[in-house]
Amino acid sequence: MQSGDALLIVDVQNDFCPDGALAVKDGDQVVPVLNKWIEDAQSRGIPVYASRDWHPPRHISFQERGGPWPPHCVQGTSGAAFHPDLKLPSTAGIISKADHPDVDSYSAFGGTDLTARLRNARVQRLWIGGLTQDYCVRFTALDAMREGFEVHVIVDGTRAVNVNPDDGRRALEEIRRAGAILEEAVQR
Repeated sequence: MQSGDALLIVDVQNDFCPDGALAVKDGDQVVPVLNKWIEDAQSRGIPVYASRDWHPPRHISFQERGGPWPPHCVQGTSGAAFHPDLKLPSTAGIISKADHPDVDSYSAFGGTDLTARLRNARVQRLWIGGLTQDYCVRFTALDAMREGFEVHVIVDGTRAVNVNPDDGRRALEEIRRAGAILEEAVQR
């Protein structure tokens, strides 16, 4: 990472980790990987951002309203909190998404001011990791490229829901085909 870069941690929240309402297998294993990236970013003066699902009760994505998911990441609950071992700096920019009851967004760019924040910080390249490979990381990476940012996905810092087998692998392939660089097993 260098000047003009930013690190974006996507949705590393309790509800997406083991024992959460929408647990991702091994979701908590991204935490030590991403903590190393956060430490590196801080040592280089690189801005860190963290997105979070911030759903109101009865959000449109919930099964009770015809959505695909059980209730998760409800505003103000422990499930919506970032994983307790994630070492986000106090200066991290927090991006709350899907916070309107009738609007869903998997992307950290959807209905947020993330693009403006990144442009104001003169960011040109994004390093992205978090949960999940096949939903929020995927859509965030694709939107980041549409917004004109160079994108690097920290593969070992992501995990997939895999509603269907290989969804994660297919998502990474789609991201790569769209122009992102997949950073696999990068030593920090």
